[in-house]
Amino acid sequence: MLEKSKKILFSLVRKFGSEKSAIIQNIAWLFFDRILRMGVGLFVGVWVARYLGVQQFGIFNYATAFVSLFNPLTTLGLDALVIRSIVREPELKDEILGTTFWLKLAGAIVCLLLTVGSIFVLRQDDQLTVGLVAILATAGILRAFDGIDFWFQSQVQSKYTVVARNTAFIIIALVKVVLIKMQAPLVAFAWATLGEVALGTAGLIIAYRFKGYSILWRWSLSLAKTLLTESWPLILSGLTIMIYMRIDQIMLGQMVGDEAVGLYSAATRISEVWYFIPTAISSSVAPSIYAAKQVSEDLYYQRIKKLIRLLVMISLVVAVPMSFLSTTIMTLLFGNGYAAAGSILGIHIWAAVFVFMGVASNSWFIAEGLTQLAFRRTLMGAVVNVILNWLLIPAYAGVGAAVATVISQAIASFFSNATHAKTRKIFKVQIKCFLPFD
Repeated sequence: MLEKSKKILFSLVRKFGSEKSAIIQNIAWLFFDRILRMGVGLFVGVWVARYLGVQQFGIFNYATAFVSLFNPLTTLGLDALVIRSIVREPELKDEILGTTFWLKLAGAIVCLLLTVGSIFVLRQDDQLTVGLVAILATAGILRAFDGIDFWFQSQVQSKYTVVARNTAFIIIALVKVVLIKMQAPLVAFAWATLGEVALGTAGLIIAYRFKGYSILWRWSLSLAKTLLTESWPLILSGLTIMIYMRIDQIMLGQMVGDEAVGLYSAATRISEVWYFIPTAISSSVAPSIYAAKQVSEDLYYQRIKKLIRLLVMISLVVAVPMSFLSTTIMTLLFGNGYAAAGSILGIHIWAAVFVFMGVASNSWFIAEGLTQLAFRRTLMGAVVNVILNWLLIPAYAGVGAAVATVISQAIASFFSNATHAKTRKIFKVQIKCFLPFD
C-alpha cells in the first residue's frame, strides 16, 4: 500500500506539468517542517507531559483546547481565500495582504476578549486556568501577520515560512527543556508557547523583507467586504470544526476532570501528529487545482480525485499499525501513568481517514464557491459530536470521546456530502477513492 501511495503521488505531480518541480520542493519543505516538529515536538512534548504529570498536563491542554474554540474568530476563514485571491490577482498583493492584516488583527482582539471572558465565567475560582487561557489567547494578535505565510504559499515557496517558524520552534523547544530542568511552574510553559508564536512572526517578517518586499500594505474596504462576504461561512465552519475537534477535551474537563483530559490529550497528541500530511500536500497542490478549473473540467476533477485517493491511502497506512500498537506506544513514550490512554489512541487514530479526506476535498469547496456548504457539513459533524460526547463521556470517559470524534469526523468529511445535491459530485469522487481499480 505504501508503494502504491508513492506511485500515486508521483503520478499526481506529473499531471501538474511544468509546475511539478516547484510543487515537489514545496511539499518537501512542508514535510521537513512537520517531520522536524513531529520528532522534536514529540520528544519535548512527552518530556513535558512526564514532568507535569497527568493532572497538570490535563489543565494545560484544557486551556489550549478552550482557546482553540475561539481561534476561528482570529483566522476569519480567510486563509484559503487569500491564497486564491493572490493567485488570481498577484498585482493586488499589497492590498490583499494589508486588508487581511487589519481584519485578522480586529478578529484577534475580539477573540481575546471573548475567550478570557468565557473562561472567567466557567472557572472564576480557578485562577491558574484563567491565567493560562489569557496568555495563550494573546498569540492570536501576533498571527495578524500570517498573510506573509499566505503569500509564500501562493508562490509555492513555503520554505521561507518553514525556516522562520522552525527556528522559533527549536529555540522554544530548548527553552522548555531548560524549564523542566529548572522545575518551572505550569504557567511558564504557557509563556513559552506565546514566545514561540512571537519569534515565528518575527521570522516571517524578516523572511518577507529578505525577499525584497515591504510591509507597507494597503487597506481596502471594498476588498474587506468581498472577503468577509465569502468567508463568513468559513468562519462558522471553523468554529464548528473547533467544536468537534476540541469540545471533547473541554467536556471531559467539565464532566470527568482534568486527569481525564490529560490521558485523552496524550493519546490525541500521537493521533493528530499525522495531520500535517494532508495539510502539507493539499496546500502545495491547491494553487494548481484552482488554476486547472479555469483550463479543463476533466483535468480539474482528475487532480482532485488523485489528491483524495493519495491521502486516503496514506491515512490507512498510518491508522492500521497504530491501532494495534497503541498501548505499547503510549506506555513507551509517556510512561505507565498514561497506559490507559492506549485504548483511546487505538480508536481515535481512525479519525485520520476522514480528516485526510476532508482536507483534500476543501480545495473543491473553495474552487466551486460552496463555502456555505462547507459550513453545513461541519455543523452536522459538530452537533453529532456534542451529542455523542454528552452520551458517552459519563460512562466511558476518554474512550467515549474518541468514539464520538471518529463518528463525527466521518459525518462531517464524508457522509454529509451525500445529503445535498450540489455536494453529491464530490461524494461520488470520495467513494471512488476507496476503490483501488477505479
